Amino acid sequence: MDIKKSLVLIFSAYGCFLSAQEKAIDTVYIFDNQMNKVKLFHSVNTIRPKDFEKNTTNLSELLRFQSQLYIKENGRGAVSSPSFRGTSAGHTAFVWNGININSAFLGQGDVNNMPLFGYDELEVKAGGGSVQYGSSAIGGSIHLNNNLEFNKGAHAFLYSEAASFGTFNNFLRTSFSNEKFSMKVSGNYVISQNDYEVPEKEYINRNGRFYNSSINIGASYKIAPHQTISWQNQLFDGSQHYPIFTENGNKTKYKAQTLRSLLSWDVTRNNFSNSLKVAYTEDNFQYFGDIDKPKESGAEGKNYIFRNDFNYFITPKINVNAIGEFQVNKGSGYQSGIGDISRNVGSAAGLIRYFVTSDLRFEAGIKKDFVENISSPVLYSFSGKWQPVKWYQAGASFSRNFKFPTFNDLYWQQGGNPDLVPETSTNLDMDHELTFGDLKLTVSPYYMDIKNYINWLPTAAGYWAAFNTYSVEIYGLDSRITYLKDFGNHHFTFNGGYTYSRSTNKLTGMQMMYVPLHKATGNIDYRYRFLSVYVQGLFNGLTYTTTDEKRADAIDPYFVLNTGISTKFLNHYTLGFKVNNITDVVYQTVSYYPLPKRNYSVYININF
Repeated sequence: MDIKKSLVLIFSAYGCFLSAQEKAIDTVYIFDNQMNKVKLFHSVNTIRPKDFEKNTTNLSELLRFQSQLYIKENGRGAVSSPSFRGTSAGHTAFVWNGININSAFLGQGDVNNMPLFGYDELEVKAGGGSVQYGSSAIGGSIHLNNNLEFNKGAHAFLYSEAASFGTFNNFLRTSFSNEKFSMKVSGNYVISQNDYEVPEKEYINRNGRFYNSSINIGASYKIAPHQTISWQNQLFDGSQHYPIFTENGNKTKYKAQTLRSLLSWDVTRNNFSNSLKVAYTEDNFQYFGDIDKPKESGAEGKNYIFRNDFNYFITPKINVNAIGEFQVNKGSGYQSGIGDISRNVGSAAGLIRYFVTSDLRFEAGIKKDFVENISSPVLYSFSGKWQPVKWYQAGASFSRNFKFPTFNDLYWQQGGNPDLVPETSTNLDMDHELTFGDLKLTVSPYYMDIKNYINWLPTAAGYWAAFNTYSVEIYGLDSRITYLKDFGNHHFTFNGGYTYSRSTNKLTGMQMMYVPLHKATGNIDYRYRFLSVYVQGLFNGLTYTTTDEKRADAIDPYFVLNTGISTKFLNHYTLGFKVNNITDVVYQTVSYYPLPKRNYSVYININF
C-alpha cells in the first residue's frame, strides 16, 4: 500500500552542548543532538555534501568508496546491505536525525532504498552505541543528518547528471532563513535502465532497471530566545527490477515507500537543555514475482516514537544526561503469515560526564529497554578521552549492546520463532589520534563478542526457521589518515582508510561470510582556482562467500579506481566529468552479480 496521509508532528529538542567550556550556538539547528556529545569521546567519519558528488549512483556506492564499511550489493542499484567491522547487516544502525530507522521486519537498512541526496552531512560512527541509538548499534551506526541555519537569506542549488547505462540523476534544493525562521526543501529523482554488460563473466544485467524519488522538507522557528520548534520530513518512493541470468527468465521487481516525519521542541539555557521529539515513520514494500502481475507479497510497518533528551550541568565539570523513549511498532504482512501485529518498546537511559580538565574527560552510561514479550538485557557504556600532549590523544570505550528479534524472526510463517532472545555484544574500542601539522592519523583497534546470534537454518520439516545459534568473535583495526595543504591557489586534500576485520564463528573457527579481511580506500582532491580534480581508489581483499572458507567460491581481491574533473565558471556554475572504474576491472561484492566496468558521467551544478 502506498504511504497514506499520516504525518504525526509534535515536539522535540536539541541540547546545544559540546563541553563545559563551550558556548551555545543559536545560528544552526541540529536534529541529532546526541551526535555532538558522541564526538567528545569517539572518532566519527563525516562525509560532506560536496563529497557526495563523487559517488552519485546510490548510497551503496558512496559508503563503499568513502567509508570503512563493506557493502554487499546484488548488482548495481539492487538489494544492498552493510557489513561494519565484520558484523552482519542487522548489526548496523541507520539513524535519521537522531531516530533509529532500521526496518522492524528485517532489523536492518536496505541501503539502496534510502535516498543519497538531501542531507547536510553523513556521519559514520564505528563501535557500539546502543545506549544512545538502540537496537542494532553493535558494529556501528550511519547517521543521515539535516541541519537548519538562521540568518542566511535565500539560496538554491541544482545538480543534474547524465551517466552510462541510461542513468539520469537530478537534485534541487532551496532554502530561506532570517533571524527567527529557517526552511529548506529538496527533491531528488534518479532513473537508470542499468543494462550494463561484463563479457568476462558472460553477464548482462538484464531486467536491472531502477528508479527512485525523494522529497525532504525542513523548517525551524524560534518561538522565544531560548526555544525552538522544528520539523523534518522525508518521503521516498523507489522501484528495483531484480536481475535475471537468461533472456527468457522470469522478470521480478520490488517496490518500496517510506515516510519519516519528526517534530521537535527545544529549550536551551546556560546550564541545561531539553529536547522533546515526536516522530512517525512508515515503511511499505511489495514484491512482484512477475513485473506485469499483482504483488505476490509485501508488508506495511508504522512506528510512533516519543523521545525526550534532558541535559544538565550540575557544575561546570559534571554533566548528567537522561534519555527516555517510547515506541509503538505496528506491522502487517501480505502472504508471509504475518498478520496485524503490534509491539510496545520503551527505554530509559542515563549518562554522566566528568570533564576533569580541558584535556581529560569521562562518560558512563546505563540503559534498560522494555520490549513487549522479550526479555532485554541491561546495557552500559564507559568511555574516556585524554590528550596528554598537543599532538596525541587517546580514547577508549567499553560497552554492552544488543539487537532484539525482528518481526520476521518472530512471526514469519513458517519459520518465525517467538522464543528468540536478543543478540548481545561486548565491545571494546580504542582510538589513537596523532596530529602533525596538516597530517592527522587515527588508529582504532577493536574487539567484539556477539552472543545468541540469530540465524535462519533448515529444519527436518523442510522449511527454514530462526534460531539463536553460535557466538561470533571479532577483532581488528580501523585507521584513517587526512592531509590538507594549501600552497597559494593550490589546495590539496588526501583522505585514506584501512580496515582489518577478523570475524569468526566461535563454533567452527571459520571467517564469517562476506567479511573481507582487508579493505582500503583513498580519496585525493586537488583544486587550483576554478579547476578541481579528484582520484578515488578502493582495495578489497579476499572475501569468503561460504561458511567453510572455500577458496574456489571466494571473491578474489580487487582494486577499483575512479576519477573526475570539474571547472567552475561565472561564479555560480560548475561543469564536471567523471570516469568510474578507469582500469576496467571485473569485480563483484556478491557472488554472481558483477558490478559495472568502465563507465562515465557528466554533470552540472548551479549555485544561486
